[in-house]
Amino acid sequence: MNQEPQHGYLILADISGYTSYLAGVELTHAQDILAELLELIVERFAPPLTIAKLEGDAVFAYVYQTEVPRGETLLELLESTYLAFRDRVESIRRRTTCECNACRAIPGLDLKFILHYGEYLLQNVSGRTELVGSDVNLVHRLLKTHVSAETGWVAYALFTNSCLAQLNLQLDRLHVGVESYEHLGDIETFSLDLHACYQQMVSARRVFISPEEADSVITRTVAAPPVALWEWLNDIQKRLSWENYNDIRPIGRPGGRLGAGARNHCAHGKNLVEETILDWQPFEYYTSEYPMAIQSHQLEPVAGGTQLNVYFKLKMALPRSLTRLIVQIMSRWMNVEQQYDTLVRLVAEEAE
Repeated sequence: MNQEPQHGYLILADISGYTSYLAGVELTHAQDILAELLELIVERFAPPLTIAKLEGDAVFAYVYQTEVPRGETLLELLESTYLAFRDRVESIRRRTTCECNACRAIPGLDLKFILHYGEYLLQNVSGRTELVGSDVNLVHRLLKTHVSAETGWVAYALFTNSCLAQLNLQLDRLHVGVESYEHLGDIETFSLDLHACYQQMVSARRVFISPEEADSVITRTVAAPPVALWEWLNDIQKRLSWENYNDIRPIGRPGGRLGAGARNHCAHGKNLVEETILDWQPFEYYTSEYPMAIQSHQLEPVAGGTQLNVYFKLKMALPRSLTRLIVQIMSRWMNVEQQYDTLVRLVAEEAE
């Protein structure tokens, strides 16, 4: 066991309202529902996070600093976990025919996340790995804050100042607060309303190029989970290592982050094209628009990694046979197939 202090992100996912939910409900059904929801969180978190332990109605996880080079990925992981959580709660509610108090009270459950960046030790206690340190204590203390009282939010992601700075995120519409704890002092916090994020995600315009309408389809199997592959597709420095661009420069970030509406300038040789994100569903797919085409990248979990499907369609009012021919010529000229071969190799090398 490494006795050197480690630096990374400490994350708690806490099911809101569970204490009041347990009051006056049938324990057997309540525990089954809790187990299903906790299992969902664990499945969404790992990888890239390491699960430290299950703590009643919460999941405690961590990840080394070097394993999250692009801070937005961690936020996207939380948002996608919350989306799955809300969908699962609704699914449980719809499929149950039980009239017990536990089943009727399911819609009252929600989820919040606490994130802190700091130092910790991995300690072996009776054959189990435990995280210890002042920062570990802090992230647990932050389960009890004034955020709900001050905002009315029951579902939120709370970032400490050190975490937000390390992630290098410039987010809009954050609630700023200060929590004071004995021996820990004043802790500045920044909270994001997850209900608002959920409404935005479910109401967002869906744009996806299907295999049937695509002028070209590229499929590769990558030896990495969707979260890791997502990094390679969206981190600018990683894109430049496999994509045939000389430079990629951000020119628009609605809300301060990458997502639907974001724009990039992509330089290929002396040519400069603008890339606009039309649809953004982290770890599942995203769709980009260029002056002459629309392209969707879809990620599907498979045994041993992820299947990447790339669907490309020209924005030209021409016969299908002609647009497909044009795309074939463009792909050969730009070595598109070789680019994705390089991507597969680089991801595999990183995994090793």
